[in-house]
Amino acid sequence: MERSFEAYFRQNRLPHLWCPGCGNGIVMKAIVQAIEKEGLTQDNTVIVSGIGCSSRASGYMDFDTLHTAHGRAIPFATGVKLANPELNVVVITGDGDCTAIGGNHFIHGCRRNVDLTVVLFDNNIYGMTGGQASPMTPTGKKATTAPYGSVDRPFNACALAGAAGATYVARSTAFHVKHLTDMISGGLRNKGFSFIEAMVQCPTAYGRKNKMGDPAKMMAWMRDNAVMKAAWDKLPEGEKQGEKFPIGVFKQEEGVAYDVAYEKVIEIAGGARK
Repeated sequence: MERSFEAYFRQNRLPHLWCPGCGNGIVMKAIVQAIEKEGLTQDNTVIVSGIGCSSRASGYMDFDTLHTAHGRAIPFATGVKLANPELNVVVITGDGDCTAIGGNHFIHGCRRNVDLTVVLFDNNIYGMTGGQASPMTPTGKKATTAPYGSVDRPFNACALAGAAGATYVARSTAFHVKHLTDMISGGLRNKGFSFIEAMVQCPTAYGRKNKMGDPAKMMAWMRDNAVMKAAWDKLPEGEKQGEKFPIGVFKQEEGVAYDVAYEKVIEIAGGARK
């Protein structure tokens, strides 16, 4: 079997430090396969990450990479894109990193339509720092900060991204590997803010606390509850309740990317100085 994706990893940094059965490696591989599929190179692609389990992925990927402060991956990535608009900039983030401490940066990145491809590794919990509940922890699920079940309503990150102005929004899972790769590929092709939620299993901090079984059973849960968007749209409202959720492309539209708009400001300012 051809394993061309291995060229995109820093072999001297492997094996990784993720727990056995974690889904993060699946998403990391899907990202590099999408990069290869779209014909991008290691010289014209930059990987930016924040803090958390998922954000450790940038250290394993053989690109120019930037491991930033907690919640600040999107503004750092915005700076990279504005400094050199020719670069393809991919942001790796987690549900806590992106939607909690990084929440404002997330919505304003969408609003500005910055030309970034943001992949959210959604494991429903703060995995690296102790298993605390995140803004994506489902209501009723347990965490170290919610031992009797979370009473908070979780974000629908895809709906939030679309409402805030992202021009490409999609979701997939660590079980649906080819589908996930295709969703990321679509984001790389989009000229503007692309957001892909990748649902991943966290057997150690989330699955164990909520008695979800081993990693295989957690992936089977994704298989059994994910519904392709075309089929989801045809379901009666009563059948959209419970644990089932849609996957696919939720939004795809044209919009002026932030770097393009900013270049026009620079041109105007240059003319005004003359």
